[in-house]
Amino acid sequence: MRSPFLRSLCLLVLTVVLCLTGCQATSPTPPGVTHLTLWHGVNPPPNRDVLQSLVDRFNAEHPDIQVESLYVGQSDQQTPKVLAAIVGNATPDLIWFAPMFTGQLVELEAIRPLEDWLNASEVGQQLDPALLESMRWEGHIWSIPFGTNNVGLFYRPSLFEAAGITELPQTWEELREVAQQLTLPEADQHGILLPLGKGEWTVFMWLPFMWGGGGELTAMEAEPPVVTVDTEGAIAALQLWQDLIADGSVVLSQPERGYELDGFLSGNVAMQLTGPWTLGQLGALDVDFGVMPIPAGARQATSTGGENLFLFKSTPEREAAALTFMDYVLSEEFQTEWAIGTGYLPVNLRSRESQRYQDFIAQQPSVDVFLEQAPHGRSRPIFPGYSRISENLGRAIEAVLLGEATPEAALEEAQRRLNLILNPS
Repeated sequence: MRSPFLRSLCLLVLTVVLCLTGCQATSPTPPGVTHLTLWHGVNPPPNRDVLQSLVDRFNAEHPDIQVESLYVGQSDQQTPKVLAAIVGNATPDLIWFAPMFTGQLVELEAIRPLEDWLNASEVGQQLDPALLESMRWEGHIWSIPFGTNNVGLFYRPSLFEAAGITELPQTWEELREVAQQLTLPEADQHGILLPLGKGEWTVFMWLPFMWGGGGELTAMEAEPPVVTVDTEGAIAALQLWQDLIADGSVVLSQPERGYELDGFLSGNVAMQLTGPWTLGQLGALDVDFGVMPIPAGARQATSTGGENLFLFKSTPEREAAALTFMDYVLSEEFQTEWAIGTGYLPVNLRSRESQRYQDFIAQQPSVDVFLEQAPHGRSRPIFPGYSRISENLGRAIEAVLLGEATPEAALEEAQRRLNLILNPS
């Protein structure tokens, strides 16, 4: 007889699957038309409008293929939905997701390898080869990049001017000094917002400091990769965040909502970690802002981000139609429109060199910061164990931000748990 826990788990999965099935198209598909579903977590909302306009253009140009674009939440919300859909055999045709999901999807035998199609695709030859690291695992290509980005430090020039700050911080020490100068408790103004939570957003924003402090997540030359999170660089990075809190310079975000810009837009926050995907939103508002590279610790570093498109196994007809859409996503036309509309960096090299994109950079110089910072970018691992690394790092970061542990103790505990899971030898 099944245990009460197992019965409850099965009921939970069934409930989620039924809800997900409701996300699929309910209207009948006309004869000769292939209907595809695309799940995504595009944020902020104005970027979803850009995506929808591009999907609408594809649908108009391909009357025999109709793509339905569905927002299904941020990555922490999306993951259980995708896993439940796989269990319930109710998957979408395509998902827009961070490439760290690759190993897990491969283990579940849920997605198709893409190297044969990509090698034969004309637009595949226009792809930035630096992005292959996020696509390749165990000899196969499992996804294509939808757009790329990295993390920068956004700031409000008017608040810097009011505080008499004329030079942007370039080191961790200078960051602490500037954050203190920008903190005015009587005006409810804080030097910097730090993301609170255990989720991937918090980890993604913190990793530039870990890498900048000289830390590494894995020794990739080992097989399987050896995970090391309690390094001196990681401790130094968490210590910096703890010091900023001790200085009184920090306001913490709402839990798992470190991507929200309300405090930055209102002027209650002078600096906030985010990426070029917010440029479209900020450019549409009457708000002064600038972007600076992440101040350096032992070295310059940032997190390379962006989401990839994955093709789920289905029928030959639907998979072929989905590949047509993926070809469109990699095209110069799509990448230029997506980059100009959202601030993401194009993955198509012809798009980056196009006159339209160069004109855009001239009007939006903040993009240059991300392009210049890209060579210092580091990618998160895409092997199956990354979700466990992120989960345990997130718990450590949150414990330090809430004053529940020192950086050393929090990372030692994270390392202990990861050793039991990933490094048992």
